[in-house]
Amino acid sequence: MSTTFDRGAPASGKTDPGRRGSHAMRWWVLVVLGVAQLMVTLDATVVNIALPEAQHALGFSDGSRQWVITGYALAFGSLLLLGGRLGDLFGRRTTFVTGLIGFAAASVVGGAATSFEILVAARVAQGLFAALLAPAALSLLSVTFTDPAERPKAFGIFSALSGAGAAVGLLLGGMLTEWASWRWVMYVNVVFAAVALAGALLLLAKPTVTERPRIDVPGTAVVSAALFGIVYGFAHVESTSWTDPVALGSMTGGVALLAVFAWLERRVAHPLLPLRVVLDRTRGGSFLAVFVLGMGMFSIFLFLTYYLEASIGYSPIEAGLSFLPMVGAIVASSTTVPSLLPRVGPKAVVGAGFLVSASGMALLTRLTLDSGYTADIMPGMILLGLGIGAVMTTAFQGATAGIHHEDAGVASALINTSQQVGGSISTALLTTVASSAATDYLSSHRPGALTAAQAGVESYTATLAWGAGIFVAGAVLTAFLMPNAALAPSEGEPVIAH
Repeated sequence: MSTTFDRGAPASGKTDPGRRGSHAMRWWVLVVLGVAQLMVTLDATVVNIALPEAQHALGFSDGSRQWVITGYALAFGSLLLLGGRLGDLFGRRTTFVTGLIGFAAASVVGGAATSFEILVAARVAQGLFAALLAPAALSLLSVTFTDPAERPKAFGIFSALSGAGAAVGLLLGGMLTEWASWRWVMYVNVVFAAVALAGALLLLAKPTVTERPRIDVPGTAVVSAALFGIVYGFAHVESTSWTDPVALGSMTGGVALLAVFAWLERRVAHPLLPLRVVLDRTRGGSFLAVFVLGMGMFSIFLFLTYYLEASIGYSPIEAGLSFLPMVGAIVASSTTVPSLLPRVGPKAVVGAGFLVSASGMALLTRLTLDSGYTADIMPGMILLGLGIGAVMTTAFQGATAGIHHEDAGVASALINTSQQVGGSISTALLTTVASSAATDYLSSHRPGALTAAQAGVESYTATLAWGAGIFVAGAVLTAFLMPNAALAPSEGEPVIAH
């Protein structure tokens, strides 16, 4: 497909004296993309806090509750690659705007839901439109900021919002649930979407399609089924067991279909995911880093929240506020580390970031029923934030380094897919770890209220120990796979309206 634009900045990302308006406008585009990214990332956790109240209001069972989360994850995870490629084919502005409108509409339906079925359908629709929105936002960032002087700073800010979004979602979810209603954790998305939509319509140029786009239909069907099977299989493990035939069949079938997908992509003329995108060592290492980050971060946000609320009695708002030092550390790291990349290289930054995060996790494994926030919890959170910010901003840049603008959307989608699949695997794995740790403690201690409470702490700290191990493994794997060469900018594309 060939796409032309009625107006725009030079493709190199640099400006001449007559195009200073485009130069300044790029930073306003970043604001728009950042608002959209914040909406998508905080939505992953903001609903979790409100789920008990929603369950009480709509009267659904504990067994059904997981589908409010899983429905979103299945749609989002299985359709991301298609969403990214649609952005490449039909124009990123078009998919970005469509994603914003659809996500906002689905949020309104979910907020007004009068039954469990409507709520789950709305969450599935949110996941579908997020699969359009998330890769479009990152690919717009990639093709807009190609100047080596601007690109690291822009990616640092974007990564800070991505990393902080989940923690902000915990705080926002607690505030809205406690002060308003669970329905407002859905309605609040309309505010974010309206701001981003207004900016997109004002700032982004309209693409003109000059050739009919071609979509890899077999590849799309196979990879969507593969990702659905993998995400569903691991989600099913959480509520059953690792030996459940449905879970095993879904996971095995998903992996087999991924192999079929790789075989297909070598043979079709217009592949959904050109293998050149992932075979580059820098990009491949970056995708792996995001996958590992998705696995490790799950134990932070879910089990640390459980500990804060269930073990030491924090309210939802207090639990959300307790994550703010980590948010500050993510922002500080994401916006500072890019200036170090040219001097030390991406491998060193990613490896050090994983090890710093692992040290933060290790500190948190010492938590007890009597732990204090300032002395025992906050130091580990700050280290986690510093490490996460370093890995995320470097991996986001590395995953789109040297990418052709026609592949920017699918490369961006693969970043989100890596994180989503990593989180799904971690959900099943760490839930099992937590359950086993609690059972082992209960079986070896005298029954009682204190024993039950301590068993909960044992389960949470066990998952944090696994999270530390996952981050150490990430440091080792990226050290072998990722070269320490300077990150090449991606190919630019004019996207700014005048």
